[in-house]
Amino acid sequence: MNSLLTDVEVRVLGCLIEKSMTTPEYYPLTLHALTAACNQKSNRAPVMALDEETVTKALNELRYTHHLACQVSVAGSRVPKFSHDAVNKLPLTDLDLVLMCELMLRGPQTAGELRTHAKRLREIESVSAVADAMSSLAAVEPDPMVVRLPPGPGHREPRYAHLLSGEVDVPPPSAHPIPAVSASNDQSPPRDERLATLEEKVDLLQSEVQALRETLNTFRSQFE
Repeated sequence: MNSLLTDVEVRVLGCLIEKSMTTPEYYPLTLHALTAACNQKSNRAPVMALDEETVTKALNELRYTHHLACQVSVAGSRVPKFSHDAVNKLPLTDLDLVLMCELMLRGPQTAGELRTHAKRLREIESVSAVADAMSSLAAVEPDPMVVRLPPGPGHREPRYAHLLSGEVDVPPPSAHPIPAVSASNDQSPPRDERLATLEEKVDLLQSEVQALRETLNTFRSQFE
C-alpha cells in the first residue's frame, strides 16, 4: 500500500469484507447499512459510534486515495451501494482476507483466537494454518501486512496485528508472571465458538431488519 489507513477507514473496509462473506444476500451495502455494521457491538473491538458523515469521508478515502472500495449500481435499488476491492488491490489469498478482516474488526489476537473468530467467515483446518498465514503476511515485501506481538495479559501465545494503519504500539512487558492455565480453561474454545455463532446470528438478523427497512422506505417513496 502506498499510504496508511485511519482507524475509521480500517473499520469501514473490515465491515465491507465481513458482510460480503456473512450476508452476501445484502451485499453490497448502503451507507446506512455500512454505518450500522461499523457500530455493531458484536465482533468489534473497540466498539465505535460513527455517523454517516464520518463513514462517507472514510469511504471516499478508500475509493479515491487507496482504491480499496467502490460504489456499485444494483438493479432495483434507488440508493448507492458500496463494496470492497481488497482482493484486487492487496496481496491476499482467500484465507489471508478472512484473517485480515478479523484483525481489522477485533484488533490483535492469538492464532487460536483468530481461528475461533474466523469460523463465522470460513472454516480453518488448524491453528498452525493460521500461524503459517500470519508468517507469510509478515514476510510480504516491501510492506509487511501483519506483525507478531508479545503475548497479551493472561496469554502465553504471541498475538498478531495488522499494519494497515502503520506500526503497532506495544506496551512494555508486565512485571507480573502470566498465571498458569487451569483445567477449567480447557472448555474455552467451544464456548468461544458458541459465542461466535450467536454473534453471527445477531449480525444476520440486523442485516435482515435493515433490508426490510430499505424495502419499506422504497415502497413509501412511491407514494410521496
